[in-house]
Amino acid sequence: MNIKALYHRPDSNFCFPLSDHEITIRLRVDAADHFAKVELVYNSKYLIQGQQLVKTMARAYDDGTFAYYEITLDLKDTRLAYVFRLYEGSQAYYFSERGLTQTYDFNLSYYDFFQFPFINDADVIKVPAWTKKALFYEIFVDRFNKGDTTKDQSYITMKWGAIPTNHDYAGGDLKGIIQKLDYIKGWGFNALYLTPIFKSRSYHKYDIEDYDKVDPQFGNLDDLKALVKKAHKRDIKVVLDGVFNHCSWNLKQFQDVVKNGRASPYADWFIFKGDHLNLDEPNYEMFAFCKDMPKLNSSNSEVQRFVCDIGARYVKEYGIDGWRLDVSDEVSHDLWRGFRKTVKALNPDCLILGENWHDSYPFLIGDQFDGVMNYPFTKACLDGFKKPGLSAAALAGRLNGLLVREKGPINQMMLNLLDSHDTHRFFSEVDEDKDRLLAALALLLVYPGMPCVYYGTEIPLPGGYDPDSRRCFPWGQPQNGEYQKALRRLLALRTLKPVQEGETRIVSKGTMLAVDRFIPDGPSVTLYLNMGPEGAYFQADGDVVASSNFVGPLLPSFGYVVTLKGE
Repeated sequence: MNIKALYHRPDSNFCFPLSDHEITIRLRVDAADHFAKVELVYNSKYLIQGQQLVKTMARAYDDGTFAYYEITLDLKDTRLAYVFRLYEGSQAYYFSERGLTQTYDFNLSYYDFFQFPFINDADVIKVPAWTKKALFYEIFVDRFNKGDTTKDQSYITMKWGAIPTNHDYAGGDLKGIIQKLDYIKGWGFNALYLTPIFKSRSYHKYDIEDYDKVDPQFGNLDDLKALVKKAHKRDIKVVLDGVFNHCSWNLKQFQDVVKNGRASPYADWFIFKGDHLNLDEPNYEMFAFCKDMPKLNSSNSEVQRFVCDIGARYVKEYGIDGWRLDVSDEVSHDLWRGFRKTVKALNPDCLILGENWHDSYPFLIGDQFDGVMNYPFTKACLDGFKKPGLSAAALAGRLNGLLVREKGPINQMMLNLLDSHDTHRFFSEVDEDKDRLLAALALLLVYPGMPCVYYGTEIPLPGGYDPDSRRCFPWGQPQNGEYQKALRRLLALRTLKPVQEGETRIVSKGTMLAVDRFIPDGPSVTLYLNMGPEGAYFQADGDVVASSNFVGPLLPSFGYVVTLKGE
């Protein structure tokens, strides 16, 4: 046994409540250690000295380095105390706050048992019911569809469908999205993530100068209200992009500081050196190295109030269903805690998503974000499906590792994606191989969390890095080919209960990756994916509900089969 690999921490991603009476507990061990049995010995912290309850834990995840045992308890008394008992053959060991021992005196356990002293309702992470069924469609607004033919179009600089540059305007708008709601719904999507829509001087709108207005190129506030109302009639949620790490240097508060320096009442809204701003040789913090995007001081209480008021206004007055928060890991935790309380007080089901590209655990403990854009999942898929790709075992390890990184309820609210406006198009990354793209989409649709498909994937649309990843949607192209038929079958998987809320088991055997989503003692959906360079023998177990034209007995390289059992 590798003692150094043993790890557990209460009130963390290793121990978290699911409700006022349920709690999940995990134990990490060396992946090479296969115990005869791992048990949780537990009871109320006031009873465990005299009576111990025992349940066997399941080996649930393996990331290649560590394995993780897991159990969920249904408790009558939530003042929980517990230790772990591990068996190597018939030899039992105990693991507590004191570490690993061969014996354990429960009479003195109050000194060193692990504990979760009480489940307080405010500490239970709530999962909005709609997110379990959410199938997102991301729209880059300027490039999706031009619907308003009466607006001033003098700002448009490119022909629809031309390859864009960093400064081109194509003319997409909110009315264009409204016109395509039935199209979006027809694919099965029931949630929209829109890139920023507020007044800005750029085509992408990530440099906002007025948060109280929709940019005239996209429409107005009435158009936003109409979009949300008509989307809701179709059971489609709407999530807006909130850019609060930075703003445009045309924001009136920044311009006041430009004029008055430290004498401005907004001086502490920004972070700068000296008494005056220098716009030519910036002496202020900014987004990246964009001097026209000054960074807001998110530690300032007035800035926090400003941001929270904006977050609340669009939830209350326009009925939006969530915020995606740009560059959210550069903003203070203090601001995000206040933002969550403000927004959730108005609508507990309002989704709060961060744009964090890396391990985001500090933001995902229940007091800030519901989830983040899951770029670690994106990278795992890129490493798995590009040439040369990861082995099935390596990909299984990566995917398992991501699941144990977060608490269970958080995994349900992660926004999983293959690509976005900030990445290369996945289709181009896999050399425009539709089979590899479909295989990755199959994984996206079965993996725990909320799948998000970038507009144009249904064509599929190629594209390199920004701005090439932001091409215009090619309306008029046929969408009834074999690729589109396969994609529709994959998107339909999101309607299946095991995919929406089932438990997860990810394993590999040879070149085959298997992702099993199952309801205990109920139905299951399993994705089988051949990650090898050659065909692999495969026999389907259950009803085939989606596949890459599998007829057997060989599943081709990067072929997939999705089966359904028990329903």
